[in-house]
Amino acid sequence: MARTDAHWNRRQFLRTAAAMVVPAVIPASAIGRDGRPAAGERVTIGIVGVGSRGFNLIQWFGAEADAQIVAVCDVDSLHYRDNPWGKGRAMGSQPAAKAVEALYAKQAAGGNYRSCAAHADYRELCARNDLDALVIATPDHWHALVAIEAMRQGKDVYCEKPVTHHFREGQLVYQEADRRKAVFQAGSQQRSDYLFQRAVELVRNGVIGKVRLVEVGLPAGYAEPQGDTTVEPPPEHLDYEFWCGPAPTIPYMRARHHRWWRGHRAFGGGTLMDWIGHHNDIAHWALDMDHAGPVKVEALGWQYPPTEIYNTPHHYEIRCQYPDGVTTSISDQYPNGLKLVGDEGWVFVTRERLNASDPRWARPDFDPGPVKVAEPTRHARNFLDCVRSRRACLASAEIAHRSITPGHLGYVAQAVGRALEWDARREQILNDEEAEKTLKSFRYREPWTEIT
Repeated sequence: MARTDAHWNRRQFLRTAAAMVVPAVIPASAIGRDGRPAAGERVTIGIVGVGSRGFNLIQWFGAEADAQIVAVCDVDSLHYRDNPWGKGRAMGSQPAAKAVEALYAKQAAGGNYRSCAAHADYRELCARNDLDALVIATPDHWHALVAIEAMRQGKDVYCEKPVTHHFREGQLVYQEADRRKAVFQAGSQQRSDYLFQRAVELVRNGVIGKVRLVEVGLPAGYAEPQGDTTVEPPPEHLDYEFWCGPAPTIPYMRARHHRWWRGHRAFGGGTLMDWIGHHNDIAHWALDMDHAGPVKVEALGWQYPPTEIYNTPHHYEIRCQYPDGVTTSISDQYPNGLKLVGDEGWVFVTRERLNASDPRWARPDFDPGPVKVAEPTRHARNFLDCVRSRRACLASAEIAHRSITPGHLGYVAQAVGRALEWDARREQILNDEEAEKTLKSFRYREPWTEIT
């Protein structure tokens, strides 16, 4: 859809407004009565998928003075996630729109405010001329279709991890971002966190010596059903056919819906693919493998839960060999977090905690060396700054795709029953036609068609 001149004028302002970081550097003429940038100079945002994570992102982007959430979208108009009806926070498109309105009404304190629209079809958001960016917090099986449609409609994209459900989708997403010169940020927010940045700098500056082993600790999968397994008609407030979308339509039950959908491969990759985009992302960053990858991948000790409700592993290990001799082990058998072991020591990092073999390395006043990977910031802030400057985000589409590639390869190695040789530059499994076809193949349910 063609975009209005007014929209393009705002985009031009955003891209040339001196890489604004805080409202103090905005010209006085661009400040509204509520202390925020004038409405026409804010990055306008639509959010697709307003369950629990979507509500978190409403808070994140709603707290940024130079952003404006103008629309939300969900195929479920009202739900309470995995809670009994009426218990806990109300979610879905209608409560989300009200939450946005309440947030800005409080900030404005009587100042200018325009209401938040609620949609049921993401394509309506993508076609809106008044949006600069789309934030995607849907289940995994929707990420690629929504992201690519948004970029083809001229939007920048913030997409939750894992960036895509299928390997080939990930390639198509980062290639589309490159082609469109779209700003893309994956929701791997640990990249913006000081502790993870410090761990990466300890490794990249050689403080722990040459890295030999990396242990990537992820949560175990679902050992048993996590909710009611009664097969029942979908509730009236949910368009379940649309919710399934390109994925197979499997019988509706609460144990496979809000919160627990990722236990089934139709929609997600279990806790393995949920968390690999966090801790393995930092492992790749530390090993300077953001645009590379392993040379060998094997799946070890996978165990599946004794239930037909889920078909993702409860226990798992993915062992990878990298070109410089580093071995990584991605498994639920380690503490949640990331341990990097070198020939002169080790560092362990997880959220809110960093430990090291030498306690001095974990002190805030310790200087790891000249290599600095980033400045700590809010992850949403990094995205908005890059929307304005057109620089690459901390967690670009390709980085996010390559961070989860060992997970995709692990699933293939488990399926074919053997280790895989991987050419990371060409993104190709070597000497194994069956495995290569398994990795690259995916099929959408009609009427949804594969991305080209």
